Amino acid sequence: MKVEQFVMAYQVEQDRLRALLPDGFESLRPVLRMNAEIQNEQRAYLELNTAAASQGKRGWLNIANWNSETHDLTYERNGKSLTFTAPFLTITYTAVGVAGNCPAEQDNDGCFFLSQVPHLRPPEHVTVNKEFCDCEFAWSFHDHDAHGVSMGKTLPAFFSPQEKDYEKQPLSAENAAAIPCQQVLGSYVVKFERA
Repeated sequence: MKVEQFVMAYQVEQDRLRALLPDGFESLRPVLRMNAEIQNEQRAYLELNTAAASQGKRGWLNIANWNSETHDLTYERNGKSLTFTAPFLTITYTAVGVAGNCPAEQDNDGCFFLSQVPHLRPPEHVTVNKEFCDCEFAWSFHDHDAHGVSMGKTLPAFFSPQEKDYEKQPLSAENAAAIPCQQVLGSYVVKFERA
Protein backbone atom coordinates (compact mmCIF):
# COMPACT_ATOMS: atom_id res chain seq x y z
CA MET A 1 0.00 0.00 0.00
CA LYS A 2 1.28 3.46 -0.88
CA VAL A 3 1.03 5.76 2.13
CA GLU A 4 1.43 9.52 2.33
CA GLN A 5 1.43 10.16 6.09
CA PHE A 6 1.08 13.58 7.70
CA VAL A 7 1.91 13.89 11.41
CA MET A 8 1.37 16.85 13.74
CA ALA A 9 1.83 17.15 17.52
CA TYR A 10 0.73 19.91 19.84
CA GLN A 11 1.23 20.67 23.52
CA VAL A 12 -1.62 20.77 26.02
CA GLU A 13 -1.96 20.86 29.80
CA GLN A 14 -0.79 17.44 30.99
CA ASP A 15 -3.08 17.33 34.03
CA ARG A 16 -6.10 17.59 31.73
CA LEU A 17 -4.73 14.68 29.69
CA ARG A 18 -4.31 12.65 32.86
CA ALA A 19 -8.03 13.11 33.60
CA LEU A 20 -8.86 11.37 30.29
CA LEU A 21 -6.61 8.34 30.56
CA PRO A 22 -8.17 5.00 31.47
CA ASP A 23 -6.92 3.00 34.43
CA GLY A 24 -3.57 1.37 33.78
CA PHE A 25 -2.23 4.20 31.58
CA GLU A 26 0.21 6.95 32.54
CA SER A 27 0.68 10.20 30.61
CA LEU A 28 4.28 10.55 29.39
CA ARG A 29 4.26 14.05 27.89
CA PRO A 30 1.73 16.89 27.49
CA VAL A 31 1.14 16.01 23.82
CA LEU A 32 -1.73 15.24 21.48
CA ARG A 33 -0.71 13.90 18.07
CA MET A 34 -2.66 13.63 14.85
CA ASN A 35 -1.71 11.18 12.12
CA ALA A 36 -3.46 11.73 8.80
CA GLU A 37 -2.90 9.45 5.84
CA ILE A 38 -3.74 9.13 2.20
CA GLN A 39 -3.68 5.44 1.37
CA ASN A 40 -3.22 4.31 -2.25
CA GLU A 41 -4.03 7.87 -3.36
CA GLN A 42 -7.72 7.43 -2.58
CA ARG A 43 -8.59 6.58 1.05
CA ALA A 44 -8.18 9.12 3.86
CA TYR A 45 -7.43 8.00 7.42
CA LEU A 46 -7.02 10.10 10.57
CA GLU A 47 -6.14 9.18 14.15
CA LEU A 48 -5.67 11.09 17.39
CA ASN A 49 -3.15 9.80 19.97
CA THR A 50 -1.43 10.85 23.17
CA ALA A 51 1.94 9.80 24.60
CA ALA A 52 1.29 7.13 27.24
CA ALA A 53 2.75 4.11 29.02
CA SER A 54 1.11 0.89 30.14
CA GLN A 55 2.23 -2.64 31.00
CA GLY A 56 5.91 -1.59 30.89
CA LYS A 57 5.58 -0.24 27.32
CA ARG A 58 5.91 3.37 26.16
CA GLY A 59 4.26 4.72 23.05
CA TRP A 60 0.99 6.27 21.95
CA LEU A 61 -2.57 5.68 23.16
CA ASN A 62 -5.14 5.87 20.38
CA ILE A 63 -7.97 8.17 21.40
CA ALA A 64 -9.98 7.91 18.16
CA ASN A 65 -9.62 7.11 14.48
CA TRP A 66 -11.67 7.75 11.35
CA ASN A 67 -11.51 6.83 7.67
CA SER A 68 -13.16 8.15 4.53
CA GLU A 69 -15.03 4.88 3.90
CA THR A 70 -17.11 5.15 7.08
CA HIS A 71 -16.90 8.87 8.01
CA ASP A 72 -17.24 12.24 6.30
CA LEU A 73 -13.46 12.69 5.96
CA THR A 74 -12.01 14.28 2.81
CA TYR A 75 -8.75 15.82 1.64
CA GLU A 76 -7.83 18.46 -0.93
CA ARG A 77 -4.49 19.47 -2.42
CA ASN A 78 -3.62 23.08 -3.16
CA GLY A 79 -0.03 23.46 -4.38
CA LYS A 80 2.30 22.35 -1.54
CA SER A 81 -0.60 22.28 0.94
CA LEU A 82 -2.97 19.47 1.76
CA THR A 83 -6.09 19.93 3.89
CA PHE A 84 -8.00 17.18 5.67
CA THR A 85 -11.59 18.11 6.51
CA ALA A 86 -14.16 16.42 8.73
CA PRO A 87 -17.25 17.82 10.48
CA PHE A 88 -15.20 18.05 13.69
CA LEU A 89 -11.74 19.07 12.39
CA THR A 90 -9.84 20.94 9.69
CA ILE A 91 -6.08 20.47 9.44
CA THR A 92 -3.73 21.81 6.77
CA TYR A 93 -0.14 20.69 6.19
CA THR A 94 2.20 22.73 3.97
CA ALA A 95 5.52 21.12 3.02
CA VAL A 96 8.54 23.41 3.50
CA GLY A 97 11.21 21.42 1.62
CA VAL A 98 13.41 20.59 4.63
CA ALA A 99 14.04 16.88 5.35
CA GLY A 100 15.00 15.14 8.59
CA ASN A 101 13.87 12.71 11.30
CA CYS A 102 11.48 12.95 14.24
CA PRO A 103 13.11 12.50 17.70
CA ALA A 104 9.81 11.48 19.36
CA GLU A 105 9.88 8.21 17.41
CA GLN A 106 12.96 7.04 19.33
CA ASP A 107 10.85 6.35 22.45
CA ASN A 108 8.06 4.29 20.92
CA ASP A 109 7.05 0.68 21.54
CA GLY A 110 3.94 1.20 19.41
CA CYS A 111 0.36 2.41 19.62
CA PHE A 112 -2.15 1.11 22.17
CA PHE A 113 -5.65 0.51 20.83
CA LEU A 114 -8.39 0.07 23.42
CA SER A 115 -10.90 -2.73 23.19
CA GLN A 116 -12.02 -5.25 25.78
CA VAL A 117 -8.34 -6.17 25.99
CA PRO A 118 -5.99 -3.31 25.00
CA HIS A 119 -3.50 -4.33 22.33
CA LEU A 120 -0.23 -2.73 21.26
CA ARG A 121 0.39 -2.30 17.53
CA PRO A 122 4.17 -2.25 16.92
CA PRO A 123 5.60 0.93 15.36
CA GLU A 124 6.28 1.10 11.65
CA HIS A 125 9.95 1.34 10.78
CA VAL A 126 10.05 4.00 8.08
CA THR A 127 13.55 4.49 6.72
CA VAL A 128 12.92 7.43 4.37
CA ASN A 129 13.39 10.99 5.59
CA LYS A 130 10.42 13.09 6.56
CA GLU A 131 9.73 16.48 5.00
CA PHE A 132 8.87 19.06 7.63
CA CYS A 133 5.64 21.03 7.27
CA ASP A 134 3.93 24.12 8.52
CA CYS A 135 0.57 23.22 10.01
CA GLU A 136 -2.70 24.84 11.01
CA PHE A 137 -5.61 23.06 12.67
CA ALA A 138 -8.96 23.67 14.38
CA TRP A 139 -11.21 21.21 16.17
CA SER A 140 -14.92 22.02 15.85
CA PHE A 141 -16.91 19.71 18.10
CA HIS A 142 -17.84 22.82 20.11
CA ASP A 143 -17.04 26.54 20.17
CA HIS A 144 -13.64 27.23 21.76
CA ASP A 145 -12.16 23.81 20.92
CA ALA A 146 -8.38 23.62 20.44
CA HIS A 147 -6.80 25.30 17.43
CA GLY A 148 -3.25 26.29 16.55
CA VAL A 149 -0.65 27.30 13.97
CA SER A 150 2.93 26.08 13.82
CA MET A 151 5.84 28.51 14.28
CA GLY A 152 8.12 27.10 11.58
CA LYS A 153 10.25 24.92 13.86
CA THR A 154 10.11 21.68 15.85
CA LEU A 155 9.81 22.11 19.62
CA PRO A 156 10.20 19.57 22.43
CA ALA A 157 7.55 18.75 25.04
CA PHE A 158 8.62 17.61 28.49
CA PHE A 159 6.87 15.68 31.23
CA SER A 160 5.31 17.93 33.85
CA PRO A 161 4.48 16.77 37.40
CA GLN A 162 0.84 16.78 38.46
CA GLU A 163 -0.33 20.09 39.91
CA LYS A 164 -4.12 19.93 39.51
CA ASP A 165 -6.58 17.12 39.99
CA TYR A 166 -9.31 17.33 37.33
CA GLU A 167 -12.51 15.32 37.39
CA LYS A 168 -12.18 12.08 35.43
CA GLN A 169 -13.69 12.15 31.92
CA PRO A 170 -14.14 9.47 29.27
CA LEU A 171 -11.29 9.13 26.76
CA SER A 172 -12.75 10.62 23.56
CA ALA A 173 -11.72 12.91 20.74
CA GLU A 174 -14.39 15.38 21.82
CA ASN A 175 -12.97 15.63 25.35
CA ALA A 176 -9.38 15.84 24.07
CA ALA A 177 -10.32 18.57 21.57
CA ALA A 178 -11.64 20.70 24.43
CA ILE A 179 -8.12 20.97 25.93
CA PRO A 180 -6.57 24.23 24.59
CA CYS A 181 -3.49 24.02 22.39
CA GLN A 182 -0.52 25.71 24.07
CA GLN A 183 1.70 25.44 20.99
CA VAL A 184 2.12 23.33 17.87
CA LEU A 185 5.29 21.30 18.40
CA GLY A 186 5.94 20.31 14.81
CA SER A 187 4.66 18.47 11.77
CA TYR A 188 5.96 16.49 8.83
CA VAL A 189 4.96 14.36 5.84
CA VAL A 190 6.52 11.05 4.86
CA LYS A 191 5.81 8.82 1.86
CA PHE A 192 6.42 5.06 2.04
CA GLU A 193 5.16 1.62 1.08
CA ARG A 194 3.27 -0.25 3.82
CA ALA A 195 3.40 -4.04 3.63
